[in-house]
Amino acid sequence: MAGGQKHWDDVYGARSEDALTWFEATPAVSLDLVRDHLQPGEPFIDIGVGASRLVDVLIDEGFGPLTVLDLSAAALAVSRQRLGPRADDVAWIEADITTWEPDRYYAVWHDRAVFHFLTAAEDRASYTRALSAALRPGGIAIIATFADDGPEKCSGLPIARYEPEDLARELARLLPGQFETIDARRHMHITPKGNRQSFQYSVFRKAVP
Repeated sequence: MAGGQKHWDDVYGARSEDALTWFEATPAVSLDLVRDHLQPGEPFIDIGVGASRLVDVLIDEGFGPLTVLDLSAAALAVSRQRLGPRADDVAWIEADITTWEPDRYYAVWHDRAVFHFLTAAEDRASYTRALSAALRPGGIAIIATFADDGPEKCSGLPIARYEPEDLARELARLLPGQFETIDARRHMHITPKGNRQSFQYSVFRKAVP
């Protein structure tokens, strides 16, 4: 995974969560898409959760079981502290998505900004193997990346930018016949300092054999 655990622990240790460029007080686009595709009682996983507040709202709205995964122990600690006793309602996984082996199926997979850090072909292949293994047939993958006019770097690391069509082609190349695009949209994220970052959100459904 780009940067490695130390890099991301240092990032989350250096600044408060609301000073990070990707901070969202309310993750509105992710929430809309998750609400569209997840039913209460269905298992959900957030990949590269960092200190995202998406899980807070999903707990409030009665969704679960909820799982979050991140490479950084420091990032997970921020979320655990913020949630307090409600952290017990979440399964926490500290792992690199490119080496993680899921042990269950999920109905919805959400990734706001991990895939675009995977600039090496072998890392993208490893990510999609995990995605295929973790998502149940008919399940939904929500994958957000910087759009083609988005930043070329984030947190000091190079990223790969995508249009929805580019991401769909890459997924089809790595997992032929497994996923179809069912939604795609653009979003302009405003950072805490007021900078504009262009994202694309793509939604895929896993084929049912």
